[in-house]
Amino acid sequence: MNPKPSSIEEYFSWFSPEIQEKLQLIRETLLKAVPEGKEVISYHMPAIKTSEVLVYYAAQKNHIGYYPTNQPIIEFKKELSGYVTSKGAIQIPYDQELPLKLISDIAIFRREQAILAAEQKQKKKKKS
Repeated sequence: MNPKPSSIEEYFSWFSPEIQEKLQLIRETLLKAVPEGKEVISYHMPAIKTSEVLVYYAAQKNHIGYYPTNQPIIEFKKELSGYVTSKGAIQIPYDQELPLKLISDIAIFRREQAILAAEQKQKKKKKS
């Protein structure tokens, strides 16, 4: 397994300036989309967290991986038709422009999912 970075900056430093620039654009997009989000390293990758981790992103050999869990892949299927996707991952090739609006929209969707999950958890707690 890859070494675990101690910070987002350390993680970014492991890559070429071109890849660092793309990672930084994703970072800025996510922080703008979810301003209350906290940056964390989770599963050895940068991630944005509120009450739960919303999305992860990582530099891979030939693409940037964006990992928003499964539901956004289903919800944004039409918008993601030009990308390789799997159950909880989206591959954004390095030679393509970053779909920053889509990255933002998915993060906002995940934030709404997290809010609903937290509310349901609270309701459940009150009942017991």
